[in-house]
Amino acid sequence: MDFLIDDNKVFSLDTGEKFNDKKNTLILIHGSGQSHVVWSLTSQYLSDQNYNVITLDLPGHGNSEGKSLKSIEQMVDWLEKVTNKLKLKNFYLCGHSQGCLIALEYANKYPEKVKKIIFIGGSYEIPVNKSLIDLARAGNMESLNLMMKWAYGSSKQFIGGNPLQKILNSSREVQEILAVDLIACNNYKNGINAIKNIKCPTLFIFGELDKMIRLEKGKEFASLLPESTIHIIKNCGHMIILEKAFEMREKMAEFLRL
Repeated sequence: MDFLIDDNKVFSLDTGEKFNDKKNTLILIHGSGQSHVVWSLTSQYLSDQNYNVITLDLPGHGNSEGKSLKSIEQMVDWLEKVTNKLKLKNFYLCGHSQGCLIALEYANKYPEKVKKIIFIGGSYEIPVNKSLIDLARAGNMESLNLMMKWAYGSSKQFIGGNPLQKILNSSREVQEILAVDLIACNNYKNGINAIKNIKCPTLFIFGELDKMIRLEKGKEFASLLPESTIHIIKNCGHMIILEKAFEMREKMAEFLRL
């Protein structure tokens, strides 16, 4: 499903099902430097669970046109344009990593529109290592390897190769997409305030071995939300959506059914 926002094409993965306004709708938001591809093991499964699943590529990412947005707040403004374009008024929101910051800030600004939130490998702040930002800014492809080494729970070779290298194919894309995202995450400071406006039920899914969002930090985040549920996936790092997609998506479906 493609549509226009600010004269730029927005891509959303087509699960083969037509949008049905009698079904609940779930929006999936990817992390830094990523695209709809990372949800490939999840979107069809949840569509089969009788949800409208909207798997977006952020501007400049994947198959969406435009330039990467420079702040979490700008991404939230864009997401609101998307929900208005699609006439969505009451829906579920799920984000991974950077997507969690977007979901958090969106629900802060538009709490009446969000029924439930799923945070996967997220926190209310995501400080980014300066060395990683510097490499990405320089368009150094090594930033992709460094990021995934930190993101995966074990030192084993990525199954099928480094997923970011399949999404970002050039130094220019690393500079214009990954670097911009990492800086946006690093600069987002409103999370601790945004939490105060979140009243809907929330599910937190954490990787036991996550080196980017340490489990203790994630639990602190969850503890600040009164209607929160936590699920910890063993032997898993930050890239839960790829490392343990089957367990993750089952917990998502279970939470959405409640």
